[in-house]
Amino acid sequence: MKNFRLKIRYDGTRYNGWQHQNNTQNTIQGKLETLLMRMTNKNEDEPITVIGAGRTDAGVSALAMTANVYLDTDFSEKQVQEYMNKYLPDDISVDEVSVVKERFHSRFNAIGKTYRYTLWCGDTKPVFDRKFLYVIDKMPDINKMREAAEYLMGTNDYKSFCGNKKMKKSTIRTVDKIEIVQKGSYIYLTFHGDGFLQNMIRILVGTILEVGWGKRNPKEMIEILKSKDRQNAGFTAPANGLCLMEVDY
Repeated sequence: MKNFRLKIRYDGTRYNGWQHQNNTQNTIQGKLETLLMRMTNKNEDEPITVIGAGRTDAGVSALAMTANVYLDTDFSEKQVQEYMNKYLPDDISVDEVSVVKERFHSRFNAIGKTYRYTLWCGDTKPVFDRKFLYVIDKMPDINKMREAAEYLMGTNDYKSFCGNKKMKKSTIRTVDKIEIVQKGSYIYLTFHGDGFLQNMIRILVGTILEVGWGKRNPKEMIEILKSKDRQNAGFTAPANGLCLMEVDY
């Protein structure tokens, strides 16, 4: 039994998220596990679990998701990669495969993640990458958005920005980077932190956008954080604009 580390790239727009669900195989994890069971000639009584660094929501994509899986196989790293890329759907790619120490855990060993959210506001249409961004019809004030972002960084209780109402674990996280860059019709919001809550980045984006549109004052972010109440934050931005860019170890 060897512990394989995988670096996976996927277009998540047609999937029900990363995490395997009993009522559907239409998840990234489900596709990977089904294929690896076939590769290793396993049956349902010998399940294989692919452990991801995070659980991206339905519609969210990844440029570099890290995962690990324990496999009983004589296949080399190269053979595992070639087999997976041969039989996986065209919107999922295994970019790297390596054998790592038995105790490596892609989720527990991760110390940081980088996500990018992409907006488009222009007179034309983003034809070729339209599936991977949120088209807005009013240009926001980028400087106001950056000001709001400054208040949202640091080590805080982000309960107001959590989409899971039943969350029982700690909602304290550290966000050490929120960078907002405009390039023509594109607006990129890049987030880096030690971890993110369910829907957290999408709610942050929605709240920051409301500041950019003049619906909120940047300093309101302080009170929103203090309130620990989801209803006080902004709307949840659509999933398709979000992409996991990198996982730190």
